[in-house]
Amino acid sequence: MNKADFISKLAVEMNTSQQQSREFMKAFQVVLTKAMKQDTPVMLQGFGAFTPWSQKERIGRNPHTGISCAIPARTSVKFKPGKFLLKELNS
Repeated sequence: MNKADFISKLAVEMNTSQQQSREFMKAFQVVLTKAMKQDTPVMLQGFGAFTPWSQKERIGRNPHTGISCAIPARTSVKFKPGKFLLKELNS
């Protein structure tokens, strides 16, 4: 499912217009991004938690040429599903 499909299904589920669903998604992305930049986890009870984590600089290898290169440090995000989401997926 891509973003457009998700917005369409969200609009139907929330009984709102696609424009309102799109605005909701944009707002969610803004809030989540700001929290991750501040190194603050976002925990949605029953759904899951988004947690920022720092990847250290490391040495990688180009698979085509075999030449080693440094991969710079960066911040990434981990998602841990919540209890109710896992229960729904496995019932």
